[in-house]
Amino acid sequence: MTASDVSSGYVEWAAGTCTLHFTTEDSRPVSVFRSGGSRDLELPLVELVLAGDSPARAKFVRTTAGQRLRYRDHRVGPSEDGAKLEIEQIDAESGLVVVSHLQSAPHLDAFRTWTTVVNPGPRTVVVQALSTFAGVPIAAADGDADLALYSGSGASLHENRWTRRQLWDDSDHEFTPASYVPGETVSGYEAVSTSSRSTQLNLPTGVLVNSLTGESVAWQLEHNGAWRWELDRLGEAPAGTAGLVLLGPEKRDHEWELPLEPGDQFRSVHASLAFSRDGFEGAIAILTRHRRWLRRVTAADQPPALIFNDYMTTLNGDPTTARLLPLIAAAGRAGAEYFCIDAGWYDDDNVTRVATLDSPPVWWDTVGEWLPSAHRFPNGGIERVMTAIKAAGMQPGLWLEPEVVGINSPTASRLPDEAFLRLGGQRVVDNGRYFLDLRSPVARAYLDATFDRLIRGLRVQYFKLDFNVQPGPGTDVDAPSVGAGLLAHHRAYLAWFTALRSRHPSVLFENCSGGAMRADFGMLEHFDLQSTSDNENYREYPAIAAGAPVQLLPEQAGNWAYPQAWMDDESIAYTMVTGLSGRLYLSGFLDRMSAPQFGLVADAVALFKRIRGSTARSVPRWPAGLPAWDAIHLALQLNSPEHRYLFVWHRGGATDTFELDLGREPGSVDLIERYPLRLRPWSLQTAPGGVARATPGQPGPSARVYEIR
Repeated sequence: MTASDVSSGYVEWAAGTCTLHFTTEDSRPVSVFRSGGSRDLELPLVELVLAGDSPARAKFVRTTAGQRLRYRDHRVGPSEDGAKLEIEQIDAESGLVVVSHLQSAPHLDAFRTWTTVVNPGPRTVVVQALSTFAGVPIAAADGDADLALYSGSGASLHENRWTRRQLWDDSDHEFTPASYVPGETVSGYEAVSTSSRSTQLNLPTGVLVNSLTGESVAWQLEHNGAWRWELDRLGEAPAGTAGLVLLGPEKRDHEWELPLEPGDQFRSVHASLAFSRDGFEGAIAILTRHRRWLRRVTAADQPPALIFNDYMTTLNGDPTTARLLPLIAAAGRAGAEYFCIDAGWYDDDNVTRVATLDSPPVWWDTVGEWLPSAHRFPNGGIERVMTAIKAAGMQPGLWLEPEVVGINSPTASRLPDEAFLRLGGQRVVDNGRYFLDLRSPVARAYLDATFDRLIRGLRVQYFKLDFNVQPGPGTDVDAPSVGAGLLAHHRAYLAWFTALRSRHPSVLFENCSGGAMRADFGMLEHFDLQSTSDNENYREYPAIAAGAPVQLLPEQAGNWAYPQAWMDDESIAYTMVTGLSGRLYLSGFLDRMSAPQFGLVADAVALFKRIRGSTARSVPRWPAGLPAWDAIHLALQLNSPEHRYLFVWHRGGATDTFELDLGREPGSVDLIERYPLRLRPWSLQTAPGGVARATPGQPGPSARVYEIR
């Protein structure tokens, strides 16, 4: 780790393979550039909006207060087995001091970053936006056509859909140096998320690639609430240059503002950036390794455990002792290590009606007590079911939605108003649920008692934590703005959850939010796995599973495999390959299967246990390109230092032949089928340069797993 002196007009920070330069001239704010980049683009490292500053601006680039910041000091040092840099600036007009924090892992061209702002002055200053990072991460080499943007959407049941677009194309109006206001952007691209389901629409991860040189940067905002990122076309810069700004909640999109009283300080949300010279896949590979370095891995989840969950296309939130016992026995025989009883285990009012898209279950607005149903579990209660799970060689798990309380739950009247998010004097409600305010000691104590009771009383060792509703912009209770109240609640949630894990370090926790509606790294840094979708169409799911490793670690990608007795053998293998392509998350009426069908499931489980260590060290590639929703063929490759595995799905005709790019290889490669060995193999041809051609020989759906050698 090194940092040069400021006498040269810039600070050079070299940490591992990450080298950055920061300007330090007195005449302008600090800006950051990489080796080979231009130090003259003058995009401030920190964008700052104060009350009264340019309220009509469409973008958060070259903000008024951000332009006033000036370098004051910098500090370097070690941090958590890596390196850390702090760059301090001051705004002479407001008196605010901002510090940019960068933290880098050894041997990675990546860093985590955040910004703090302190008010050392005598008067209150109202902050309306504070960037986590701003800069020109890469430059176009030869004009507008060079830069390509990879961005994603996370719509429910269609999660992790990634697209590539030329960043500046014919839709961006032409301009000349005389046709824009100096300091303004000409056009741009933005992604915004509001409220609490942080990946419900846009995704907080993106990649920018110079298509000519392969130079690339990937970024992720690491926050379980509101955020914004934007790419802005800088008018006076070389053609096609893009400025990147990463922010948490701000006033315009999220009703966030914060009066900083004298002596107060505020910290932005975290974000990470990763750099490569190998295009999109290279940047995602570096970001994947960086995520692993940041993530707090628990001993409870080494190696990644195999979960059976009774919900997906199986019990669908309607469990009883009679329905569970055959599933438990079959899941144990198949090799599952945990058995999770999903929604409905607490419902004493109804045992027949389950949720549909048009009609929620009867228990929907009564949740909150989290007490086992006596009606659903007669003759020994739920304890009998838990004993059966352990007798089958598995650990028991339960589904909870801990952050909400149904409006008709006894808990809603038992807890005081201070335990709930409130706005305008009323409890915030969405679709029959109130929201706990995790800033409240009463709310935290209620949740602590609930989890302690279930863990110590029922010996629950796995929790699926769901979150199916939205609290809107936030709360005005004990907060200067509704957005500030919501941000404080989100941070309080993670603080509460961190304390819960510390008390119960052997318990596994799954993050779920109606599928993957809150799959940000702010959550995934702390959870063991993430449900990648609630999509029940096994033919569609591979497009979600194959795209998931852009947003999250492969070993955290809980991809559902839900084989059923009504499926043919190829369809069973197809859904099992979907599960194998990440973290196998098993469901289905295994107890109703024939012996050959069950054998296909057991074979996949055995393969998962052989490859899961490799998956947890792997980085992803996409040999058939990014997975398009309606693609006939999809493929995901997971490369670890020891093994390379290829997961391929076919949804076309019997005579289709398709080509796969397995990466730069000096000669031909061998593809060794690992699953399903019981079915007829596909026809394969390999050629020099890492090219393979596959002909499934049967109409879809069908899928295979290969090891590349």
